[in-house]
Amino acid sequence: MIVVESFADVRAASSGRVGLAPTMGYLHNGHLSLFRAARADCDTVVASIFVNPLQFGPTDDLGRYPRDLDRDAVLAEQAGVDVLFVPSVEEMYPEPPRLELRIADLTDHFEGAHRPGHFEGVAIVVAKLLAGCQPGRAYFGRKDAQQLSVIRRMVADLSFPVEIVPVPTVRESDGLALSSRNTFLSDDDRMAALTLSGGLLAAADAVDAGERDGAVLEALVADRIGSEDGARLEYASLADAATVQPLVELTVDAFLAVAARVGETRLIDNVAFSVGDDSVTVDRGVILEGPSVLEGS
Repeated sequence: MIVVESFADVRAASSGRVGLAPTMGYLHNGHLSLFRAARADCDTVVASIFVNPLQFGPTDDLGRYPRDLDRDAVLAEQAGVDVLFVPSVEEMYPEPPRLELRIADLTDHFEGAHRPGHFEGVAIVVAKLLAGCQPGRAYFGRKDAQQLSVIRRMVADLSFPVEIVPVPTVRESDGLALSSRNTFLSDDDRMAALTLSGGLLAAADAVDAGERDGAVLEALVADRIGSEDGARLEYASLADAATVQPLVELTVDAFLAVAARVGETRLIDNVAFSVGDDSVTVDRGVILEGPSVLEGS
């Protein structure tokens, strides 16, 4: 594996089918699953690490976001990455961007309402990574469900010659969705955080049993989080996977998303649904058998 700091060096080091997995670093098993998916599909696997300032608001945790490049490089190489792209802010943004990318209707609610400007920052950085690294495939985790929908629509609208490949959420053995922000949780917070996945997995079980009413599914999540003093619900919503519009009933491909504050840390999670003619398939994610690299370190 080589470590490079410029788009030109990424392109020079790449050949054949190129797979890109964008990250903000402090890698966990969810990131590693992106790298391994790319390794199975592609000739050259590129992973980027860039903590993008444009997607952090004034009350977000840009300064607190965990960083450890030496650790990340070891994990990336073990997972099959060929090129680790670690650009500076100056490489990514030689000048402050004047272009604004707003995906109308997909970003006005849920995360967009709670984090104004977040998705505009995500769209800019992903567009630059796709244009600069020129992958044939790009890999994104399903845990950021609204982000995945936004990126898919941006790629379609701008005719990027890239396939967006979703990869299932990876969970700790007790169900907690992996996130670099989990490192901020105290022991009590860590227990309270299980209400997010607990509510979602209860809703997933209800769908398997035949439930399709959005309000019922949302209430299963909200009630579970509401039972825990250490967690404060921001939203629990069933949404169309393509349009990110709220759904009254589960009749199309969708996701049930939740956001909550646990202690001082804001967490998100979701389960995804694929709707067929006669059945609904639930993607709960992948549950680890042992501790993740976050909890095992």
